[in-house]
Amino acid sequence: MSSRIEIIKHKILSENWFKLFNYTYDLTRQSGEVVRHKREVYDRGNGATLLLYNREKNSVVLTRQFRIATYVNGNPDGMLIETCAGLLDNDSPEDCIRKEAIEETGYAVGDVEKLFSAYMSPGGVTEVIHFFAAEYDDSTRATVGGGVEDEAIEVLEMTFPQALEKVKSGEICDGKTIMLFQHAQLKGWLTAE
Repeated sequence: MSSRIEIIKHKILSENWFKLFNYTYDLTRQSGEVVRHKREVYDRGNGATLLLYNREKNSVVLTRQFRIATYVNGNPDGMLIETCAGLLDNDSPEDCIRKEAIEETGYAVGDVEKLFSAYMSPGGVTEVIHFFAAEYDDSTRATVGGGVEDEAIEVLEMTFPQALEKVKSGEICDGKTIMLFQHAQLKGWLTAE
């Protein structure tokens, strides 16, 4: 496929928080016809997310925090309930998610299981998210969590059926979280009842 793509030019439009690029490229279709595209691509780095779950209690630990992108796109208070997550920066995905778990939720995770990786918005964002799961219990709670520096994160523990009801009602509408819930159900780690 790469031989079918020719980058004509790219320029940086913004280097504020992350980088926004404008690409012009030629795409050769299967028929041999060449079409020129101009697209903006947002590079915010790659990330990792973790489902903290407890089989015995049939529960999950989630976070609730303000997300500006949801606010400007119709979420009335901008608050989003989600699995803990963070950008890799210079860490490996596993190191990142261990750090995020303790910072955001207060739980020090032991064994983590790498589940899969996925592009979450490939039409314009470069980010790949690495998905993990780990079991927690009361003995793994090391701090109160809540994030670091300028973060204001609320830690939520709820039963899995309560979490699924929140998906159904639209209160939980984060894609990565819903994907992890579905994975947990498929694996039989948690039940809807």
